[in-house]
Amino acid sequence: MTYAQTTRNAMQDNDTSPVTDDEIFAGHEGGKLSVAATRPISRPRDLSVAYTPGVAKVSRAIAEDASRAQRYTWADRLVVVVSDGTAVLGLGDIGASASLPVMEGKSVLFKTFGGLDSIPLVLDTTDVDEIVETLVRLRPSFGAVNLEDISAPRCFELEDKLKEALDCPVMHDDQHGTAIVTLAALRGANLVLGRDITKQRVVVSGAGAAGVACARILQEAGVADVTMLDSKGVIHPGREGLNPIKQRLAETTNAAGLTGGIADALKGADVFLGLSGSTIDPALLGSMAEDPIVFALSNPDPEVQPDEAAKYAAIVATGRSDFPNQINNVLAFPGVFRGALDAGARAITENMKLAAAEAIVAVAQDDLGPDRIVPSPLDPRVAPEVAAAVAKAAVEDGVTG
Repeated sequence: MTYAQTTRNAMQDNDTSPVTDDEIFAGHEGGKLSVAATRPISRPRDLSVAYTPGVAKVSRAIAEDASRAQRYTWADRLVVVVSDGTAVLGLGDIGASASLPVMEGKSVLFKTFGGLDSIPLVLDTTDVDEIVETLVRLRPSFGAVNLEDISAPRCFELEDKLKEALDCPVMHDDQHGTAIVTLAALRGANLVLGRDITKQRVVVSGAGAAGVACARILQEAGVADVTMLDSKGVIHPGREGLNPIKQRLAETTNAAGLTGGIADALKGADVFLGLSGSTIDPALLGSMAEDPIVFALSNPDPEVQPDEAAKYAAIVATGRSDFPNQINNVLAFPGVFRGALDAGARAITENMKLAAAEAIVAVAQDDLGPDRIVPSPLDPRVAPEVAAAVAKAAVEDGVTG
């Protein structure tokens, strides 16, 4: 069964009954991954081809020309899902071992939706340089790196250093997967409402990994007025105690020169994007522009409950699967990595991310509505379309070969 058939079957399963604890633990017992052979070994001849003596010829060929590993091993198509367990879901710093079920799940999603082999690597260190050194030494074994659940601001430094050290695609999904799908959803919402995304003021609550990446991709997409907040309020020039990441945000956001807290930022805003893990008073949404867009993406508890947000907003989205308009990273990362690897890309560029967002919107184009601004995460069309768009952008950006 292909990955498209698997997801098509899943879309037809309309069982919405609550998942039980027993079902959850049974679904993880023994892990969620296994290694399957791509060639049968049922005869002595098969053994001679797959292992000794035949394999020695392939090893000699690769020793003579390392590029032959792309054809004769799985490394070129293998994604490693890497975490140190410091920012796992909403659980925080729970350590490498406890993060492994999440990383296994990510690998399952890579295979199911992107048709890519993937293995989890959880590292018992939080030292950025040690993680970089580990992956540099393992580089012959994989073709791309998906960073996952690594705390901010270390995640920014780690991604930058890995991009510098490795000649393969590297992406921190908590940053860029979230940003890609958020941009796609915002484009979808604006298509429904007949509005221009570049003329909106967007308030982003939360300056962690996802919030920073969302602000950056929105700016790349032409949104000129982005206001950022952290737990201490609006990020603006001259505010004390800003780390280097937030200092850069202070210099590139907040075109209106706002100060204060969330109540000050929301007045007259067109879009609220919540990535903070905290809640807000729903009544504050009443001070926004007429019929605003509200994305309350914190999990498991949104910044504002969807039914309360709907009293003020024209369109509401969350990160949860039990409400309409779920902003789910699975719409992005399988196709992004598939496209990058299909194209032989050495990196994942900003244009590749923007292309992924546009492809997601295009899939939903014919069926857009207030409660469907992005496709279903189980829609089998998404990953192939994203992959094709990303591969095309990689070629255009000259990062292939």
